[in-house]
Amino acid sequence: MKIATWNVNSIAIRLEQVLSWLENTQTDVLCLQETKCVDEKFPLEAINNAGYNVAFTGQKSYNGVAILANREISDVQKNFPDDEADAPKRLIAATVENIRIVNTYIPNGTELWTDKFTFKLDWLQRLRKFFDATCPVDSNILLCGDFNVAPDERDVWNTAFWEGKLHFSKPERAAIHHIKQWGFTDVFRQINGDEKKFSWWNYREGAFFKNQGLRIDHIWTSKSLAEKCVGCWIDRKPRGAERPSDHTPVVAEFKI
Repeated sequence: MKIATWNVNSIAIRLEQVLSWLENTQTDVLCLQETKCVDEKFPLEAINNAGYNVAFTGQKSYNGVAILANREISDVQKNFPDDEADAPKRLIAATVENIRIVNTYIPNGTELWTDKFTFKLDWLQRLRKFFDATCPVDSNILLCGDFNVAPDERDVWNTAFWEGKLHFSKPERAAIHHIKQWGFTDVFRQINGDEKKFSWWNYREGAFFKNQGLRIDHIWTSKSLAEKCVGCWIDRKPRGAERPSDHTPVVAEFKI
């Protein structure tokens, strides 16, 4: 089974890219972030016609997450259990083929030690508590999405440039490490070791063509599922398309 994550930065703008990519790669499950689409306008019919079921929750101009699967999707949960109805749409969880998939769009944070940065750190703490409360460590759990954090030096194009900056600051890295200590394996690192590959490149300054990027999109799994992972890679091709997202898909394959 192939499971992928992709911050599409607007499903309305990139629907055809998504559908074409799914057809070309034969991906079974695709988790999307930053769909930027209210539920009433989500392109459900087009996705269903392509052979995929979908669970989604969204907002007009920001946030929004979805899980697409070419098989049954069950036990859907939207946002944290204690969130208010108008909370930002940043988390969706569902079960596909006995795998509990948690798809997240972790807050950006804007600048260090602003209210939005504090919100990000708090959100990460809530995510760890969510796993502690709802997910058995010995079950098949997959956490994926746009984490907006590069966990270590291998995940940034220039360590000196990014040191102390948003996405690579010590508080963010400590918070994401605390989540990983729940029992997660970064399957990209499991498969690829110390290889430097990135999933996001700024739109400005020719960053993609200079390969000045960050690895902030991740697929992490519980131990039992990591043992079934036979491949994990970052597909750069969509980032080079016309009008691309600033992120590109990360894919993991499992022998289930």
